[in-house]
Amino acid sequence: MVQRSGNDAAKHYPHLRHARSVEEMLGDVGIQLVVIATPSYSHFELARQCLHAQRNVVIDKPFTLTSAEAAELIHLARHKKLLLSAYQNRRWDGDFQTVRQVLASGELGRVVSYEAHYDRFRVAPRLDVWRENGEPGGGTLFDLGPHVVDQALTLFGAPATITASVRVVRDNAVVDDAWDMFLEYEKPHPMSVLLRSTLMACMPGPRYVIHGTTGSFTKFGLDPQEDQIQAGMAFDAPGFGEDPASDWGELRSCSGARTRRVPTLKGDYRGYYANVRDALLGRTELAVQPEQVWRTTRLIELARESSAKGRRLQVDFRGQP
Repeated sequence: MVQRSGNDAAKHYPHLRHARSVEEMLGDVGIQLVVIATPSYSHFELARQCLHAQRNVVIDKPFTLTSAEAAELIHLARHKKLLLSAYQNRRWDGDFQTVRQVLASGELGRVVSYEAHYDRFRVAPRLDVWRENGEPGGGTLFDLGPHVVDQALTLFGAPATITASVRVVRDNAVVDDAWDMFLEYEKPHPMSVLLRSTLMACMPGPRYVIHGTTGSFTKFGLDPQEDQIQAGMAFDAPGFGEDPASDWGELRSCSGARTRRVPTLKGDYRGYYANVRDALLGRTELAVQPEQVWRTTRLIELARESSAKGRRLQVDFRGQP
């Protein structure tokens, strides 16, 4: 573990080895996987340094600030024959796993619209932290966007077009704190995807709303793992990752059947690193592929461009490395 100054890391994790610099850490030849969880603007340079040092790399979201940087890292990892991935832990949210289960069941029929919110409420900007003080990589599109964009691309693949609005809505804020992203699909059938986030939702909207030709599914409430971890709850503690019944989703069939509650599957972020471990050992394929991460990065770029130009853009992933 690298901590350049202070002793918080040693205090909280006394059983781990600690280094004062990336160079000192890379001097330990026993370290084969490096996890980069630094401010977003430093991801690219640190990842490149670690790949050049022949280390496998996992980068926190956002992977990089541009698709060109993402492509460079992907080419380097391929050349070095190293694992490269992004910590898209919210594929292991219980509510997202439940959405996948509902879609796979076929109960909704052909999906015609999918909506995902990631809402929070904080009126006062935190201008003393890098995510909100105007430094590169700040704002909610970089912070929360990778989660919902990755989920949508995982479910439905590449859209045909994107229309987006990226905004600053809070008084005294200097980075984006609200955004909407509208994705249109043409193949294999017409479908729309609406992704939204705001820091001004004192009454959050539904987490997911999905309509199909034979049914609809609605889910309120966020996966509880993040709050449980921040509260000091252990992964193996009773109730960890379990959604309260009050937050279970509702599914209604268009045939006139009564609405029924759908128990939320248990979430477990450890599934991400279990997959990374097994991929490194050659037991399975990597779940979060770097090419998928490039697509997420590129779509966020296109969202900013669409918002700046005030128009719909074609989504072209032909530059994918």
